[in-house]
Amino acid sequence: MSLFFHAYPLARKALFTLDAETAHELTLRRLEQAHDSPFLRKLFPTAPHKPVKLMGLMLRNPVGLAAGLDKNGAHVDALAALGFGFIEVGTVTPRPQDGNPKPRLFRLPRAQSLINRFGFNNQGLHAFISNVQRSSFRASGGILGLNIGKNATTPIERAVDDYLTCLDGVYAHADYVTVNISSPNTANLRSLQGGDELTTLLEALHTRREMLSDRHGRRVPLVIKIAPDLTQEQVDFIADLLLRYGMDGVIATNTTLSRAAVQGLPHAEETGGLSGPPVHELSLTVIRRLRERVGPDMAIIGVGGISAGRQAAEKVAAGANAVQLYTGLIYQGPRLIQECVDAL
Repeated sequence: MSLFFHAYPLARKALFTLDAETAHELTLRRLEQAHDSPFLRKLFPTAPHKPVKLMGLMLRNPVGLAAGLDKNGAHVDALAALGFGFIEVGTVTPRPQDGNPKPRLFRLPRAQSLINRFGFNNQGLHAFISNVQRSSFRASGGILGLNIGKNATTPIERAVDDYLTCLDGVYAHADYVTVNISSPNTANLRSLQGGDELTTLLEALHTRREMLSDRHGRRVPLVIKIAPDLTQEQVDFIADLLLRYGMDGVIATNTTLSRAAVQGLPHAEETGGLSGPPVHELSLTVIRRLRERVGPDMAIIGVGGISAGRQAAEKVAAGANAVQLYTGLIYQGPRLIQECVDAL
């Protein structure tokens, strides 16, 4: 078993003495440095081998990294070396933006949860593509998803323009593209999950993808990432439109605005999206309804609240084809990847 599996509990104690965002950035830098060292690279775990096909793509195993951990796509190879079957990076926006004021990331250790209100902080599309191009993960057979969003200063009625700009930019460099319309930290973004707004967006993405497919000679799958805070009627509406406009998959789910499971805990009243175990049951409800509505063929990636292999298995039992990790990785470390693969 890799040294990284054994060392993380000790490292976590030190990291948790730091501000959460500082610890996040420090961890990524140290991981990158270790991966760049020929000696230390030998200590990384071997990726668990459990191939699964998803949207026509062959994943090394069905446990992926969720978007948000590496917003700028600057650490693809180092993160992939932890054993993930596929990697998703972003969310990227057309123009660089700082995101919301700090502090904007908070730990709730008793609930093994996080609250974030980053607000799509990233270096913009040009830097993102340059970073992705420098990585070797795809060239070695890895599956890389690129997650796109809108700038905070773009009016919601012009959001489609930002998504199309990002789709144009990332298309040639992605194995699949995720359209993030469910972050709670960009004003009005979640309004894109319903009504005429969603219809207009999906129709535009469908049309542009057809054009890009002809131009590049390959059809890149499109995936929509949705929130856990949806009614059954809203899930049904989304599912029907995904089918109508030929989307290839859906990621269920993003973070929640609910605080029911963490009331009274320090930082529980901070604004932003809550991630971790409280999202698990919410995500399962959405996954089950999606599977009933979209049928057996559309890909569903389950994310939210996976802190043990059992939760990964429950996501799949509910109807997911693969899962993604984020907050559980912060609390459990990279051993969680192997545990989830074993459970599946």
